[in-house]
Amino acid sequence: MRRVYVAVLTSPDFLFHRADGTVKDAYTLASRLSYWLWNGPPDETLLAAAREGTLGTDEGISAQVDRLIADPRSGRFIADFADQWLELRRLAETTPDPQLYPEYRFLLHEGIAEEPRAFLRELIDHDLPARALLQPGFAMVTQRLAEHYGIAGVRGVEVRKIALPEGSLRGGLLGQAAIHKLTANGTTTSPVTRGVWVMDRLLDDPAPPPPPGVSAIDPDTRGATTVREQLDKHRADVSCAACHAKIDPAGFALESFDPVGGFRERYRSNGKGDDPPEKGKTTWRVNYKLGPAVDASGALPDGRAFGGFAALNDLLSGDPDKLACAFVAHLSRYATGAEVNYADRAEIARIVEGTKGKGYGLRSLIQALAQSRMFQR
Repeated sequence: MRRVYVAVLTSPDFLFHRADGTVKDAYTLASRLSYWLWNGPPDETLLAAAREGTLGTDEGISAQVDRLIADPRSGRFIADFADQWLELRRLAETTPDPQLYPEYRFLLHEGIAEEPRAFLRELIDHDLPARALLQPGFAMVTQRLAEHYGIAGVRGVEVRKIALPEGSLRGGLLGQAAIHKLTANGTTTSPVTRGVWVMDRLLDDPAPPPPPGVSAIDPDTRGATTVREQLDKHRADVSCAACHAKIDPAGFALESFDPVGGFRERYRSNGKGDDPPEKGKTTWRVNYKLGPAVDASGALPDGRAFGGFAALNDLLSGDPDKLACAFVAHLSRYATGAEVNYADRAEIARIVEGTKGKGYGLRSLIQALAQSRMFQR
């Protein structure tokens, strides 16, 4: 009996929805829509739309997509897609060093974990433009997370939307503590790890794997050197230089944030350094020191220089077409289970171009993907 269970539970017919590469009828399309946006089977309303033929039109598909997203069951899609796209499942893989980051406690963790999902829900519900992925003008925070970000006036453990002042570093994906934590090891940060995440998850332009024999950087928590200084030996290698020129800029800019998402101008150390100004003023014990200064400047491969995180964020958000194309590519992988191949790039460009008049709104992009050849074939 055990062998039978193993055979059933690992069978492709159990794990996947069988398809021959095309939508034969409206009922198949109904199932594709519901398993994409609800993570579950179609309801009677969706089946009725298939039966009556309204799913055979773009208007019918659009109406059903709006209905599915408005339903509470779409929360399964929001959570699962965010986990896969942004790699939020890695959020709890590391525990921040309690000596270096004593402020990281349960309530802060809960706020950090909930922010990206609530943020994605807000973008989709209100069809906000692609550039809002980086510069939304608002943040989704709890009281403890707002305090962590230096934002006053927020009370309670519920996640809520708050307006941000102009020039705030928070709100967008690259200003969220969840992204900073999952791209750190709990003790130190790596511009390479963070740069790889930005290129892959945000821009859909993954970096190639490192050459064989290249060693990782050992974390230095004694405050003797900066990570930029440690990276110089990698960047000096001809076989590494080209990739690092592409990866490192975004990673250097994100050095403005520590492993728990706090903004910093100097690295923390458990060795030599100065006492931080918050010592003796917090509810947690501060034993760490302030070490070398953070240098968050850099230059993109095309030569455009930036002086810090805010300037890089401006440069990236100034190309909403690229952000939209990357979002659709990741969305397509989630919706269809298929990798994006070379021929699909033209279809992605067509989807994105069709939503240009709406600022590449995220719900508009979902609608366009649902009506596209990529999803239906």
